[in-house]
Amino acid sequence: MQKRFLIPILLPLLFINCIDSVDKSQKLTLLYDTPATVWEETLPLGNGRIGMMPDGGVNSERIVLNDITMWSGSEDKDALNMEAFKYLPEIQELLLNGKNLEAQDLMYKHFKSGGLGSAHGNGKDAPYGCFQMLANLNINYSYPVDVNYTNSDVETVYEVASESTSKSASDYVRELSLNNAVASTKFKIGGVNYKREYFASHEDDVLIIRVSADKKNSVSFNLGLSRPERASLSIRDNVLYLEGQLNDGYDGDKGVRYFTKLEVINKGGSVNLDDSTLSLTDADEAVILISTSTNMLDKVFESSVNELHAKAKSKSYSQLKEGHIKVYKEKFDRVSLDLGEQDNVTPTDQRLINFQKNDDPAFAALYFQYGRYLMISGTYENSLPLNLQGLWSNQVQTPWNGDYHLNINIQMNYWPAEVANLSELHKPLIKLTESLVESGEKTAKTFYGADGWVAHMMTNPWGFSAPGEHASWGATNTGGAWLCQHLWEHYAFTQDVEYLSSIYYVLAGASDFFISSMIREPKNNWLVTSPSSSPENAFYLPGSKESVFVCMGPTMDVQLIRELFKNTLTAADILNIEDKTIMGIKETINSLPPMQISPNGYLQEWLEDYEEQDPKHRHVSHLYGLHPSNQISPISTPDLAEAARETLNNRGDAGTGWSRAWKVNFWARLHDGNRAYKLLKSLLEPTFENEIKMGSGGGTYQNLFCAHPPFQIDGNFGGTSGIAEMLIQSQKDFIHILPALPDTWSRGKFTGLRVRGGAEVDAEWEDNMLTNITITAQTDNTFKIKVPNYANSILQNDKELQIVNGFVSIEIKKGEVVKLDVFAQS
Repeated sequence: MQKRFLIPILLPLLFINCIDSVDKSQKLTLLYDTPATVWEETLPLGNGRIGMMPDGGVNSERIVLNDITMWSGSEDKDALNMEAFKYLPEIQELLLNGKNLEAQDLMYKHFKSGGLGSAHGNGKDAPYGCFQMLANLNINYSYPVDVNYTNSDVETVYEVASESTSKSASDYVRELSLNNAVASTKFKIGGVNYKREYFASHEDDVLIIRVSADKKNSVSFNLGLSRPERASLSIRDNVLYLEGQLNDGYDGDKGVRYFTKLEVINKGGSVNLDDSTLSLTDADEAVILISTSTNMLDKVFESSVNELHAKAKSKSYSQLKEGHIKVYKEKFDRVSLDLGEQDNVTPTDQRLINFQKNDDPAFAALYFQYGRYLMISGTYENSLPLNLQGLWSNQVQTPWNGDYHLNINIQMNYWPAEVANLSELHKPLIKLTESLVESGEKTAKTFYGADGWVAHMMTNPWGFSAPGEHASWGATNTGGAWLCQHLWEHYAFTQDVEYLSSIYYVLAGASDFFISSMIREPKNNWLVTSPSSSPENAFYLPGSKESVFVCMGPTMDVQLIRELFKNTLTAADILNIEDKTIMGIKETINSLPPMQISPNGYLQEWLEDYEEQDPKHRHVSHLYGLHPSNQISPISTPDLAEAARETLNNRGDAGTGWSRAWKVNFWARLHDGNRAYKLLKSLLEPTFENEIKMGSGGGTYQNLFCAHPPFQIDGNFGGTSGIAEMLIQSQKDFIHILPALPDTWSRGKFTGLRVRGGAEVDAEWEDNMLTNITITAQTDNTFKIKVPNYANSILQNDKELQIVNGFVSIEIKKGEVVKLDVFAQS
């Protein structure tokens, strides 16, 4: 007996705009019943350029302000080490003769950036620079009851706020709506209900805070702006101004300049000023309006700040809020994920704790959508890319400079961009990659005597592309190749040939570097990178117990170069190009080493089967071919997939936050939904660690930020990507729906997830079995769909589709919507 689930129909593409309607069962909210006590509990707001994080304190509130362009440093004039190339032949000769340690010593001395250094983790006052907080907005509130408050340091403020909440305030609620990108704080004191709302406007490009009460003359506060360094505060015409210039790394006048403007627009009450604070007394309500910018991307930034401020001030609060929500929801509402009814009663920090012991599929859906929220809030089309902390920081010396790490971290930030239907937000990373070509060409020539362009392990807005000062991470020279994977992915999802033509030169230049710089290793005559490293992991040479990082042709390099070459060849074929680069790739690609399986069953990380210094290392770089690449698959390369499985079992499930997130994606690609779910639980393990730890302590803070530790946003995006990979995959030229569904997600549905080839997909399932599929074509194409093993027929418009070797193929025109029924034997 067969079971039928719906009547399939063919419809034209419809665009439905439902601004205000939210299914209550799918109301997506981060909810808390106390103020934040540390920054990692505050709630992130942003519009892709500027943001803030309010702590929701009752008596005293600290709101950290951010601008994604708040970068110190400048172009490092001496980054190109003109002596480095002289030592390259000797380094390579030592590696060819198995003297890796001697080669590494030589690299530490001579084969690194020649300037003042990248100052990895301490670049605030160096040319390399550092992403920094903008300012603190400190607000002290007064109430018509005896509630004490203080304006002392943050620890005391947090302590008093918590004490006052428990003793004087009731009905406290602090929340962040993912549906609307609006945060709020609500409580009652002395019979008066107070409410604050906060948002970073996606329409008006300003920060807004509204303070109100349900009794007249009940809103009183004083506020000020502060910054630990390089800040000048002034008050003119009832407006607070904060401005300054960050260090350019040379103590010169070329640093980034910023300009911030704050005004309180009050209804009732009176405003008073002194040299550094603005006070409001006995108002009915007030809107705090903040406009800010820097000169990094806007040379008339001061005029822009004034114009944005004036435009926002001319609108009512309801107009500002409604406009913000409408623009935000255009992106957010593209995707839905229903794994069960949302719990909007239990505080989120308690749900996080409960998730370790109980299955709460809806919490996984909330976390998935939180990742999408963070991407929409953290970057936009014409801004800088998401850095290690997105756009949020509470320090002037952000951990690891808050920069762009190219050996996984910035790439992980953008793993969800295409599949989670935020394709245009991929553009800042694409632009960053294009911006590195000029610098990378100089680095390729100076350090390697090579053609093309190269980027190593880290970069910044100033075009840094040289090797870092420590060979364990600085020697990796495939950072640019990994960035190129994202250039290709944007094409794979959009099928935009004009775009592909515009970035072909980037792919070709990256390929040219490896064509001209690789050398032949003596054992098999393979072409390999030299010198290089497998990111941050060390090994022991045979007969030695002294660890070493520097090597030739680590597995990740080979996978990246093979992928780069194939993508460049495919792009050239689409664009009808036959040039020197293409001829070079064709002559070179077959000389790349194959992936090798150790006699012990795991995938080798290096050319030789070396003993690892740390078998549980957080990086699993040699599984790049499994994810995010498509070179390892249980379907097409089962032996390599089994070796990858053995590798993951050896590595274990622990690690830093982003490492756990990567493992979610690995296990999803191996079609093991229950193990991927286990890793998702590991990623969501509650943590309070905020000190730097390189091998442990990972998990999730109470505001659902990922902990490296400290906070590092890549794990959030890696987790979002992993959930998407559990639901849909398309990396092998076919659509695989529910490839890694955990047993606990027995029923659900999603809408709007995107696949390579140019389509959106919706799906529903019951009892862990797919019931129906909807495909919306964004370009003319033929889509190949994997049929589940339990299905014995697929119907389109009551017509049974032919299943060939476990697949059905459907030709769809752009704009068409095709619905399919999936039938299973009951």
